[in-house]
Amino acid sequence: MSKNKKFLGNAILLCVLGVVFMFLYSGLQNDQIGIIQAFITEEGGGWSANATQLPMTVGNIACIVLTFVYGTLFVKYGVKKPLIAVMAITAVAILGMVAANGLDCSGGAASGNYVLFFIALFIVRCGCMILQMAGFMLVANWFIRLRGQIMGIVTVGSPLFSVIGTAGMTSLIKTQFGGDYRPFYIGVVVLIMVVLLVVAFGIKDTPEEAGLYPDGADHAPASEKGDEVHLTVGQVLKEKKAWQLIVSYGAFTFIINACMGSMAIRYITLGGIEVWLGATKYLAIGAILGIPMSYVFGLLDDKLGSVKASMVLGICELIPVICLMLQPMGGSVPLMVGWGFGVACMTGGVPTLHPCITAYVYGRREYQSANRIIMAIQLIPSAVAAMMMTMLITSGKAMVGYGILIAVVVIGLIATATMLKIEDANAADRSYGGK
Repeated sequence: MSKNKKFLGNAILLCVLGVVFMFLYSGLQNDQIGIIQAFITEEGGGWSANATQLPMTVGNIACIVLTFVYGTLFVKYGVKKPLIAVMAITAVAILGMVAANGLDCSGGAASGNYVLFFIALFIVRCGCMILQMAGFMLVANWFIRLRGQIMGIVTVGSPLFSVIGTAGMTSLIKTQFGGDYRPFYIGVVVLIMVVLLVVAFGIKDTPEEAGLYPDGADHAPASEKGDEVHLTVGQVLKEKKAWQLIVSYGAFTFIINACMGSMAIRYITLGGIEVWLGATKYLAIGAILGIPMSYVFGLLDDKLGSVKASMVLGICELIPVICLMLQPMGGSVPLMVGWGFGVACMTGGVPTLHPCITAYVYGRREYQSANRIIMAIQLIPSAVAAMMMTMLITSGKAMVGYGILIAVVVIGLIATATMLKIEDANAADRSYGGK
């Protein structure tokens, strides 16, 4: 890390904010469905699993377009202004989920308003996407040489939610709140408002805006000669490297959405809520042990390059898929442990390496103009991943679903391997670039 005290202060704040961004994003994007489906159940008089999953799925589809919209706003107006506006709307939508009720402990569907629930959860899913994109762009703007390791620190927020979010909150809500998750969501709103105040008054979009250079260097990046060119949709879609990125991380992202969005219902079908609550304990243990994997993948990125690190990640994605696939009725402790560790690798590794490999291919200054297009396309199959798995599991075809996921991982690995000859766009400023 730089010895420049001004840069160091900004870097520490960015890291802390980035962890919080990813913590909130991970929970609101996918993981919260495990909390919702634990306390709104058809057996308890509430809405069905498919009904509670539906607004998330529709939101996933909307995020295909919103990813491009958010990215374009970042390019035109910077990170802070769009982030503050979108997350303020998201906070209001979370309060809408609280008002919608429908919880088993309150009388189920009779006590709820499904239309309000659907609209609110849909907006939350659409809004939380900007947290991830903002965190990634800030890291890409402020760091080149240490890009992977800083991204690895920031993305610790994802497996961290698996520890104290999914597992901790599910247990707390059940034992202390009698199955009422509304206090949890009110707490989330308070956290969002505090974060937005810090964003508004504490950070800059780029180091140059603060009179600094990336990594706290005393000179402009050697790899950024010439004027910045904002890539158009047509320019990106004509490039082979764009499609290689789309397929590789489109596959890896699909696996996260499929597994995290359906894990609760998978365990519930294997023996009810008690099996799921038992599984969350091992998820927490595995996630705690796996939290360092976020940084490990970031370190691998800085030392080996994003492509080789991504191949390691692809292999690791097989772990949670296979462990979920082989779970017997009543659950298996060894498989739950393996699943928990695999989830930690997956939720730590994909968020860390996904922006890194895009920056690797396009460079710091063209990262977002390319990412807004590539990421939007990657989200098309991922939008239906959780719903696909939920429907297959509830219809008794779980093995078919997990077989599909294994095939998707293999496709992702093959696509990544085809990128081995691509050189880092910022190689002159990276530790493996001859420095």
